[in-house]
Amino acid sequence: MSLEENKAIILTMCETMNTEDLASRLATMDELLAPDFVEHTQKLEGLESFKQFHTQFTEGFPDINRTIEDVIAEGDKVWIRVKYTGTHTGEFYGVPATYKKITFTSVQIYRMVDGKAVERWSVSDNMDFFRQLGLIEYTEKGKKLFPEGT
Repeated sequence: MSLEENKAIILTMCETMNTEDLASRLATMDELLAPDFVEHTQKLEGLESFKQFHTQFTEGFPDINRTIEDVIAEGDKVWIRVKYTGTHTGEFYGVPATYKKITFTSVQIYRMVDGKAVERWSVSDNMDFFRQLGLIEYTEKGKKLFPEGT
């Protein structure tokens, strides 16, 4: 597959993730991710475990929206920078709904083989994510060091 084809696959998947229909999103994953897909950061092995994670995330943040801010392809990899916005209105990882709005950015790297993503690595600011949900608070020293995070 060409670099442009690989980018188009990942962009299609991301665009589909913004639809309201969970079944359509999961079907797109079946189409564009390999059955043995591995998400290294979350330590998820296999497409089914990744789909379960996505379903849990969607239950916690049903209005989540993804905006692709950058896309880069090189060799067998596609890199994207994604801005997420949503509201925590359902349980997520045992945390009951806080009804807080969140915004965070993630950089994701997909490795492609024969038109399917087979691996993903991602980097997100989880501390800020948890702070926005009200699950952690900065100490007084932290508030001085990171005033925009208060």
